[in-house]
Amino acid sequence: MKQTEHVSVMLDRCVSLLAPAIEKVANPVVVDATLGLGGHSEALLDKFENLTVIGIDRDLEALSKANSRLAKYGDKFKSSHAVYDHIRSCIEEFGLTRVDGILFDLGISSMQVDQSERGFSYSIDAPLDMRMDRSQGKSAADLVNFGSRSELIFILRTYGEEKFAPRIVDSIIRQREIAPMNSTSQLAELVKTAIPAATRRTGGNPAKRTFQALRIAVNDELGALTRAIPEAMDLLVVGGRLVVMSFQSLEDKIVKGYFSKACESLSPRELPVELPQFAPKFALLVRQSETASEEEVAVNSRSQSVRLRAIVKVAA
Repeated sequence: MKQTEHVSVMLDRCVSLLAPAIEKVANPVVVDATLGLGGHSEALLDKFENLTVIGIDRDLEALSKANSRLAKYGDKFKSSHAVYDHIRSCIEEFGLTRVDGILFDLGISSMQVDQSERGFSYSIDAPLDMRMDRSQGKSAADLVNFGSRSELIFILRTYGEEKFAPRIVDSIIRQREIAPMNSTSQLAELVKTAIPAATRRTGGNPAKRTFQALRIAVNDELGALTRAIPEAMDLLVVGGRLVVMSFQSLEDKIVKGYFSKACESLSPRELPVELPQFAPKFALLVRQSETASEEEVAVNSRSQSVRLRAIVKVAA
């Protein structure tokens, strides 16, 4: 059954993880770095009367919908049209240098998938776009029709973990020499044909990995995340909390790497005590990544692949 209503993933858990950082100060500020339709921001603003939320999103349509949804909170909600790796300039725009909490809900939103004209879905025929911000940048069609063989193979292997990348790319190149590829269904069918029949029988739609890879490349998702996480960590006050939800292993690996490193002691092992200058500046709030409950997955299928991680800043 198609899910028509946007449901925020792990909503209560995100609120509870951010709550201690919000409750310890008189006028807390939280950044919703992936605002989407504003579900997490709304829950936070409903619960904490003195809270201000700054919402960031690259998708102008999502930003417009969230602004309408959250207008009832007046100046307690502020928004910025940007990619989340510009988080520092976004908060500086509102006269801030530090914040109490930051939330990332990574990946594609259900709204973007449900809007067939956006070209994110391999199951609906639409223009081959995939841009989260349709006001700028190259589309998936630009990448497919003009990317070099080596570039396209790298994208499919790295971002889609597609072992048949060379076969798929060679098929793309043969097809684009005949006519440009501008349709999601055309690409999905081409991928299906390029992959051996025995492989196609399991693992869902064979185009899934290719579409994921192109989407990540078009939106520079992993590059933006690599830049954003250390920036976000630096912007937290002592006691501030960072919560990140990832939906595929490449994202989670980046987040896990930064969090693990930030929580490691740099004190020499032979010392019997922890020296302040070598002590970690962050502590894990979640030892291993958390997943959604069976009850939530039954209601919201998007939550099935989520991995949640969280840290708190313990020293300046």
